[in-house]
Amino acid sequence: MIASEIEIDIRFSETDAMGVVWHGNYLKFFEDGREAFGKAYGLEYLTIFDKGYFTPIVKSEIDHKAPVYYGQIIKVITKYVPAKSAKIQFEYEVINLTTGELCAVGKTMQVFLDKETRTLELITPDFYREWKDKNKV
Repeated sequence: MIASEIEIDIRFSETDAMGVVWHGNYLKFFEDGREAFGKAYGLEYLTIFDKGYFTPIVKSEIDHKAPVYYGQIIKVITKYVPAKSAKIQFEYEVINLTTGELCAVGKTMQVFLDKETRTLELITPDFYREWKDKNKV
C-alpha cells in the first residue's frame, strides 16, 4: 500500500462555537491529503484533467473518534486502496499531533467521468492503468 502524510495547523475559521473543529472540515482535510498524495505519486487532479477526465467523489465516510481544537496540529495519512474497477479509493487517518490521539478515520471513492461528455467511464483509463502498473498497485 502506498501512502502520504500532510500536517495541518488548525485555524480559528475551522472551528465551531465550542472551539472544536467543525465536522464538515474533515472532508477538506481529506482533500488536502489527496492533493498531497497526488503530488507525491504523480496523480494530481490537473494531470487527470489534462488526460480528459473528472474524478468526482461518489462516496465518503468519516468516523469521528476524538475532538480537535483551534491551535492544534493534525497529521492526515492518506492511503491508496487498490481496486480492479475504474475508481480511485483512499482511506484516511487523522492524528492529533498535539495529543497523539487518533481523531478520525475515513474513506472516499472517486469515479472517472469523461470531461467532454460527462459520462461514467466503466473501463479503467489507460493513463490510470499505467500509473497503477508503475506504482505496483
